[in-house]
Amino acid sequence: MLRFIVSRLGTTAMMALLATLVIFLIANTVPGDPILAQLGDVAASNKEFVAEWRAKWGLDLPLWHRYLLFLKGLAQGDLGISIASQRPVLEDIAQFAPATIELATISFLLALGIGIPLGIMAAVWRDTWIDHVARVVSLVGVSSPTFWLAFIMLAIFYGGLEIAPGPGRLDAIAMPPPSVTGLMLIDTVIAGDWETFRDAAAHLVLPSIVLAAATLGLITRTTRASMLESIQQDYVRVARAKGLKRYTVITGHVLPNALIPVVTLGGLAYANLLTGAVMTETVFSWPGLGRYTFRSAATLDFPAIMGITLIVALVYLLINLLIDISYALLDPRVNR
Repeated sequence: MLRFIVSRLGTTAMMALLATLVIFLIANTVPGDPILAQLGDVAASNKEFVAEWRAKWGLDLPLWHRYLLFLKGLAQGDLGISIASQRPVLEDIAQFAPATIELATISFLLALGIGIPLGIMAAVWRDTWIDHVARVVSLVGVSSPTFWLAFIMLAIFYGGLEIAPGPGRLDAIAMPPPSVTGLMLIDTVIAGDWETFRDAAAHLVLPSIVLAAATLGLITRTTRASMLESIQQDYVRVARAKGLKRYTVITGHVLPNALIPVVTLGGLAYANLLTGAVMTETVFSWPGLGRYTFRSAATLDFPAIMGITLIVALVYLLINLLIDISYALLDPRVNR
């Protein structure tokens, strides 16, 4: 097991180094001038001022030199200075990341909590009304565009029925708790502010449902397909022939083997929720990494773009590493 983990760590480190090169080249070779995009027309006409800004962000250096400086900064935990905010990119990410982590985690737990049981029931009671409901849920979740679903949810539950709060993490009149973790639900519990906790939880409902919709559909379909495949295996027939109860056969023999592809999908789905919530955060005015990414891309803020993209790459690499390790724990054949 230790040899397996060390091997995967080495592969992950090599992939991370390769990712830095790809990210740097993409961010520094895209069309457009980030300096002119930040300056106004009057300032952009001043050649000396423009040259000073280029020197400040190292744009007057050769590409290879800038890449070495980028690697040196990474080794020191420095992702550079954002052109737009004039702050370290790492500070910006630390400010916006907790909102995205909170939203993505609630959405992921919602997708797992509904998708796995629904997929199991659809497979066990195949071609019944439960199976048909699971298919409809999967189809709607996978095929509904995120921005369309977000607008529909806001129009119905916020604008029409008025039973859900508006966009944002809190009401406009609510006072946020002292920031300890940056996660609103946890910080309100630490502060003992239960009224703000209920407000924060209510604001999470609509965006988490929208963000979880596609993941819920995929998890339901994958769980159902994997369960159906496992149910037809010989060891399940042997277990039934021994007289084991149906519940014991499903939970003790079918489910452990059926969960392996679900683990893969679940890990990648969580990474996607963490890094792909741009539309949801934009529609719901959620102050997370999605909105920060959109703003950085719109203003050609290349240090911020490189920092965010690197974080995204590291998230995927880390989750893939955890998935590989979980394979070894779930399936002893991987170790052998």
